[in-house]
Amino acid sequence: MNMTPLKSLPVFETVARLNSFSLAANELNVSQSAVSHQIRILENYLGESLFHRQGRNLELTKEGKQYLDAISSSLLQINEATNRLKGVQKTHIRLAVYSSFAVYWLIPRLPELKRLHPSLELSIEMSHHSPDLSDRTADFFITVEKEKRGFLFESLYQEELFPVCSHQYFETIKNKLNITSTQELSDKLKTTPSLLAQFPLITSYSIYDSHTEDWRRWFANLKQPLPSTIQFHRFSHLMLAYEAAKHSLGIALVNDYMMNEKYEETPLTRLPCRAFKTGDNFHLAYKESRKNEDAIRHLKQWLKEEANSLPRF
Repeated sequence: MNMTPLKSLPVFETVARLNSFSLAANELNVSQSAVSHQIRILENYLGESLFHRQGRNLELTKEGKQYLDAISSSLLQINEATNRLKGVQKTHIRLAVYSSFAVYWLIPRLPELKRLHPSLELSIEMSHHSPDLSDRTADFFITVEKEKRGFLFESLYQEELFPVCSHQYFETIKNKLNITSTQELSDKLKTTPSLLAQFPLITSYSIYDSHTEDWRRWFANLKQPLPSTIQFHRFSHLMLAYEAAKHSLGIALVNDYMMNEKYEETPLTRLPCRAFKTGDNFHLAYKESRKNEDAIRHLKQWLKEEANSLPRF
């Protein structure tokens, strides 16, 4: 039987992960020539080039990416089986998560995770878009994706957007509308949501890949057209819209998870009017082959418990 050169596989994984022959040599505590030799053995066996080499730049070929995805889970399973037999449990886990979720919701809650699971080491991989579901990216994902072969998905929550502004700007709104109480403002906005068009509205591009589309959908949810008189402040990302609202630039639409009511630290206040669902459902995702790992189970359970505590409007 013509056996796969197993000794070359962890060398290939390390080079691909670090994108460097020299860094892989340092991690594996061997010479760079030994690393190159193992990669050459594997490429000769497969009959395929696994890396593009252009000077100092190194990049996986299409075949290299496919091969890495195919063998990564097997290498992880071998490593986990070895550690379990030795009585060693994996405590380090990489979590890929959207940037706004990481900054406004996850990080403020990490002290509680550390208190409950002090041996769990968490690395945060932040992404502006849906992260690539691959071992090369992370071990655990929060994503709007909901299916990929070899992965398990569990629903976390449905995203909602609602209008917010700074506490100072909230008073400005009441004064301009000659309103003294929050209840009175709520009553007026329920009957005449277009009152918001009297104030600058902050729009972000990142959710719908279009400025003003967030507000158009908010008004449409109330069966109202988008008023043509609105002055918009345009930003590329929801995080920038949040910061603009915080500095009293106007009224923004933000996610429920960005408000962080659990710790009452938010510099924003929610206007007393309806939220609407964006249509994005967030899921927890991880390799099916890793579902019994303690680190995966603990992180999954904690995230679901914390998500269940999100205020629903």
